[in-house]
Amino acid sequence: MTHTSTDFQTFPPAPKVVAVAGTTVELTPIRLGELPRLLAVVRPIASDLSAEPDWLDLLARHGEAMLDLLALTTRRDRAWVNDLALDEAVTLAAAVFEVNADFFVGQLAPAIQGAAQRLAPTLGQIRAGTAPSPA
Repeated sequence: MTHTSTDFQTFPPAPKVVAVAGTTVELTPIRLGELPRLLAVVRPIASDLSAEPDWLDLLARHGEAMLDLLALTTRRDRAWVNDLALDEAVTLAAAVFEVNADFFVGQLAPAIQGAAQRLAPTLGQIRAGTAPSPA
């Protein structure tokens, strides 16, 4: 059986190259060892992520978390990220999201939505004042 290069996905995936701040950045999907830090960084912004995020809104409302997320996912120093121009940060954030879309949209968003659905009855009881008090 003969296989062509299109029969298999490249592993590891070919990096997406983005030019920002006078340099090229090679972006690859999140690695397993980065996941614990990434989850901690993305938690404050997870509920605001969608298939087409508003990067300026995310930067305005979750600035520190977004800058930490960019540093982690680009594998660059936070100081380097801090020095980016706004348009470069938005370009970079969009590219990071594209490279990691499966994680952000396919895994993280459904997990957040599932947790919200599981908590909805309890939150409703708390708001109504009928929730049992923790003992």
